[in-house]
Amino acid sequence: MADILMLVVGVIIGLVPPIILYKWVLKKGKDGEVKEIYKKAFKYGIIVALPITLASGALSIIGNLTGLKEANPLLYQFYYTVIVLAFAEELLKFLVFKRVLKKNDYPYSWYDLTILMMLVGLGFQCIETATYAFDSGIMQMVLRGVSLGHAGYGIIMGWFYGKMQKTGKKIYGVLSLLIPLILHGLYDFGLSEELIKVNDNWKFLSLVLEAVCIVFVVLIIRFVRKRSESEVYTEPLKKHE
Repeated sequence: MADILMLVVGVIIGLVPPIILYKWVLKKGKDGEVKEIYKKAFKYGIIVALPITLASGALSIIGNLTGLKEANPLLYQFYYTVIVLAFAEELLKFLVFKRVLKKNDYPYSWYDLTILMMLVGLGFQCIETATYAFDSGIMQMVLRGVSLGHAGYGIIMGWFYGKMQKTGKKIYGVLSLLIPLILHGLYDFGLSEELIKVNDNWKFLSLVLEAVCIVFVVLIIRFVRKRSESEVYTEPLKKHE
């Protein structure tokens, strides 16, 4: 009974902050069609958890077939954290984001693109948090709830994708996927036992990146509150595919 109670408490602690942020963003956002698109983005973030699981499973099987785990555990852990976890999650979230855009013929602004991708990440974070509660302690769930890593990666991805649409420069489209992938991969790899065995100081890297995620939550709140002060973020964008 105690274990079930701790599980429920862990889920609540982990889910309350992302849900509050989601509701607040909707409240501060525009009414009408775009608000419904915001809701779809969040729902797509939840739904994408299944294909991410399948993709990660396939990549994990490929990694096991190479024999890398026995030959070089540290290198395998790098493959597992960066490719199996970070790459699969960031790529599929990005593809879902693109699908949301294509399914809705709406004059998106730079702000809209940033928030839409953040909401996709927030939706996925809710599902991931619920599953992590089964083998995480209360303090770990508190940290997940406060840092909101996937929302942070999402706002980076959406902001750079919006900058690509604003300027027409493809390099920003590359950065929109590359930067979240690097940050996510380094965070997961920094927590791996194999890397910590090499040098215990590597734990510091993950703590720094955790702090960065918390900073991004603050930036999300500031971005939502200040958006109306700049037409750069609120005017409709010309599409550059």
